[in-house]
Amino acid sequence: MGASLRLPSLTSLLFPATTRYPSSSLRRTCFLRNRPASSGFATAPSGTASPETKSDAERLRSSDQAVTPRSKDFNAWYLDIIASAELADYGPVRGTMVIRPYGYAIWEAIQEYLNVKFKETGHSNMYFPQFIPYSFIEKEASHVEGFSPELALVTVGGGKELEEKLVVRPTSETIVNHMFTQWIHSYRDLPLMINQWANVTRWELRTKPFIRTLEFLWQEGHTAHATPEEAEKEAKQMIDIYTRFAFEETAIPVIAGRKSRLETFAGADITYTIEAMMGDRKALQAGTSHNLGQNFSRAFETQFQDENGERQHVWQTSWAVSTRFVGGIIMTHGDDTGLMLPPKIAPIQVVIVPIWKKDTEKTGVLTAATSVKEALHTAGIRVKLDDAEQKTPGWKFNFWEMKGVPLRIEIGPRDVSSNCVVVSRRDIPGKAGKVFGISMEPSTLVAYVKEKLEEVQSSLLEKAVTFRDSNIVDVNSYDELKEAISSGKWARGPWCGSDSDEQRVKEETGATIRCFPFEQTGEAKTCLMTGNSAEEVAIFAKSY
Repeated sequence: MGASLRLPSLTSLLFPATTRYPSSSLRRTCFLRNRPASSGFATAPSGTASPETKSDAERLRSSDQAVTPRSKDFNAWYLDIIASAELADYGPVRGTMVIRPYGYAIWEAIQEYLNVKFKETGHSNMYFPQFIPYSFIEKEASHVEGFSPELALVTVGGGKELEEKLVVRPTSETIVNHMFTQWIHSYRDLPLMINQWANVTRWELRTKPFIRTLEFLWQEGHTAHATPEEAEKEAKQMIDIYTRFAFEETAIPVIAGRKSRLETFAGADITYTIEAMMGDRKALQAGTSHNLGQNFSRAFETQFQDENGERQHVWQTSWAVSTRFVGGIIMTHGDDTGLMLPPKIAPIQVVIVPIWKKDTEKTGVLTAATSVKEALHTAGIRVKLDDAEQKTPGWKFNFWEMKGVPLRIEIGPRDVSSNCVVVSRRDIPGKAGKVFGISMEPSTLVAYVKEKLEEVQSSLLEKAVTFRDSNIVDVNSYDELKEAISSGKWARGPWCGSDSDEQRVKEETGATIRCFPFEQTGEAKTCLMTGNSAEEVAIFAKSY
């Protein structure tokens, strides 16, 4: 049912399945990296210590391979980018990952935005233990059924068999309700609205860094309300926050809507979702918000005394986004050169590369570069001056392009003489994205850089919207749906089919109903599967 936690072997800790970034192996058109010959992270069964021997590890670290083109092998390209851009590395237990500083900085940017929004809407941060009694999970029938295959169980603690096995937190609805029952007594205690930033563990059989790993980071909000109307309003409010975050901060044009019954979260009445189209046209469930109704409050007897003195069960919601969003950013915007980060989410918005050949030029160039950095930093722009002398300017260009920095400023001796700089945009390759003769005067340069950052942000969203819309096909029959899915596109069509009809689509095409979009035409429709009248259109797609 679950998997007891075991420590990895000493051999696996010393020689894990790792990826390493070679310090001096960049080429202009092909950023080199070391990666396993097979994508074990993405396809191997999880939960076992990495099997590589010392010789295997040495072989992997000495075998330089180019970043795979997206068009050739999207999955290999994705893994290459994560390693080369220094976002994450393999953990010693297969299916886990170590999030490196640059990858974590993207997650911090996500946290910073959402934390503000959560608090603006009345939520407070707190923390719940990661160990949950197994009996808690069993209290809500559909919940335990939905999560049992993914549970990690602790059966031994302190060298002794535990009286009750513990679940390593897969999600917190059960333990939250246990505590809510102790804190909620009267209608005056409602609404109770909290959020926690935490890690969760789900024993996935097929893993992919950031997208699906044994352990990942997320935020999970939990609220309790006096009426079903309040709970529904809350669930929709949070999916709206996620939607705006996706569009405005990450430039990912998600489609918001309601999940089908088969795809609804285990223990929820309704699940709302934001679905994003990745560069390979697969769907990514980027965030969810659940109206839990009274399912958990009845299981845990979470009640309050209403204004009439009667005992009522609370109405609840839960909602979450995770480090999966980092993977979504990579797969939406990245290209064969590397990451392409939207400026609002980029840890570094501008990198300055000073260029000189003679020692007599060095001082003047570095002085000018430092002055530019200070001007941008003072203006609130996240800027880095790469003044390392061990690497060539060309190496630095490639390196920061791989890391997706939106703008690059180049300063050489001639630029110092003319009091100007060269500015290159990451989203426009080559000379087309390079502008010469931008004044170094602080007010002029700051205004120009801010304008270009806004243009890059808008350009990435516009490009993603165009890609998404050009890959959604409107269908009116099951044959048309199958044709759309087989061609790698999303299918959008009228639907009122049963659960068995939906299961048939999944088995025959590999696609699932991603959502019933909030935006509906309102026109009379005929179900593509049954031929009966349908009130809504659904979107079908293969997904991660």
